[in-house]
Amino acid sequence: MTNLPEGVQRDHPLARLTTVRCGAADYFARPAGNARTVELLAWAEAEGLAVGVIGSGSNLLVADIGFRGLVLKLDGHLTEISFEGPHVQCGGGARLPRVAARSAEAGLAGLEFGVNIPGTVGGAIRMNANAYGGELADVLEWAEVATPEGVERRVPADFEFSYRHSNVAGRQVVTRARFALAQSDAAAVKARLAELRDRRRAAQPSGIKTFGSTFKNPDDPRAEGRTAGQLLEAAGCKGLQRGGARFSPKHANFVENRGDATTQDVIELIAEGRRRVREEFGIELETEVQVLGDVDERLWGSRI
Repeated sequence: MTNLPEGVQRDHPLARLTTVRCGAADYFARPAGNARTVELLAWAEAEGLAVGVIGSGSNLLVADIGFRGLVLKLDGHLTEISFEGPHVQCGGGARLPRVAARSAEAGLAGLEFGVNIPGTVGGAIRMNANAYGGELADVLEWAEVATPEGVERRVPADFEFSYRHSNVAGRQVVTRARFALAQSDAAAVKARLAELRDRRRAAQPSGIKTFGSTFKNPDDPRAEGRTAGQLLEAAGCKGLQRGGARFSPKHANFVENRGDATTQDVIELIAEGRRRVREEFGIELETEVQVLGDVDERLWGSRI
């Protein structure tokens, strides 16, 4: 392909941008504003290119053979955070834990749960992220979504939110958002943040080569209220390893790269965890992990 838009890079490695350290993309760019994002999405549509977005890379797998399309990482203005009264406005590329911490410093309550979601605002909205009883849809006022045709401002009802799901897909990118929070005592909000951080450290693995949650918690009555992690542990998956990837010995619903894991290693591990839970409990676990590129569908099953 000739005449690439300014700033678009070819054959760009993505390993340093994902927590499991795998993959590359045919094309890569860092848009810093809405207009630039729309321009790149329009170019991708004209060229018939699929589009992926990398935020913190904490729940993302990139195929070992790479992604045959354009990957965007929001930058500049699209990572900024600002306040207006009890409202926080931020770019889709802003890290959600940072937004939660800044909100606490400003004495605003409502986003504390975000300190334990290792992703960006845009990715969290796309996935309707939740943790420790908090859900992004509950505090979202509006979000701007860039498409090849322009920018749309959407309110929560427009996203068709459900558990870990929204209708943001394809060549659509959440570029900005505004949250309606509640004035509170800054010391109390910061104490709540510290409590949630401590709970995460005690229960979940940490490190740069660790996913967030791998599977959604099932609503199947056969689970009897158990989480995905509890089902995986009961099925003997805690510490289970395939190649360089393993389910964490600390929490079975987290995948770790032991140092040299390939995407295929991770996919085989996830498939084995799903198989064991299916055979033990008759429950089909659904992944939270996003995939860029072609992977072995026989192992992965339906795409997200």
